[in-house]
Formats: sequence, C-alpha cells, structure tokens
Amino acid sequence: QVQLVESGGGLVQAGGSLRLSCAASGRTFRRYGMGWFRQAPGKERRFVAAITWTYGAIYYGDFVEGRFTISRDIAKNTVYLQMNSLKPEDTAVYYCAEARGLSANLYVTTDYDDWGQGTQVTVSS
Repeated sequence: QVQLVESGGGLVQAGGSLRLSCAASGRTFRRYGMGWFRQAPGKERRFVAAITWTYGAIYYGDFVEGRFTISRDIAKNTVYLQMNSLKPEDTAVYYCAEARGLSANLYVTTDYDDWGQGTQVTVSS
C-alpha cells in the first residue's frame, strides 16, 4: 500500500496560481502513473492530469487549456500540479492517485489503486 499526501491547496483570487504537491511514501517499482483528479460539490470526480512515472508521458483534461502543468520528481517520490490562471470553476477538492496496472487508462478513476485524502482549492471571483 502506498500513502499519498496532497498539500498546497488554499484560497486564491481568480487569475492567481497554486502549486499542489503529492508526496508518496512506499515503493515505486510497481507504479505506472500518477494522476490528479478534482471533485466539486455535487459533481463527479473529474480527470485533471496524469503522468507516467518511468517515461514522463503527460495527459491533460480538455478543460485545462494550457493553464495547468503536471510534473514529477522521482528522487522525491512526488508529483506536482502547477495551476495558473485559476478560475472560480476550478474550485474543488483535488486528489492525487497512483495507478499500478501497465494497461491502466489514466483518464479514469477506476484504473487507479490508491488515493490521497484531497486538498481543497477555492478560487474567488
């Protein structure tokens, strides 16, 4: 089992930036990819971004539109989400997750094996 701990959320004005971090504890040898999802009140959890651990292939949700950047630090066992030009509609709880299956579809929640507890991001207008 891997422990995932998100940090970096908070309150920011529209147009501002935040950098989320997700620190993973435990082994990585079976890790295929890491993803970020978000969930607003009353809505389903939605894919934001993902990165494959070994080769660094990157994927984004279509709403990101170049505003967010996912990255990883293998030595620190950490994945980041840099969020710029934030909008009020970006308000949500942001979760990171780990996928271990080599055929995992990193866009879908059901292909992830472990989840963090989430960090709240609130963007005021």
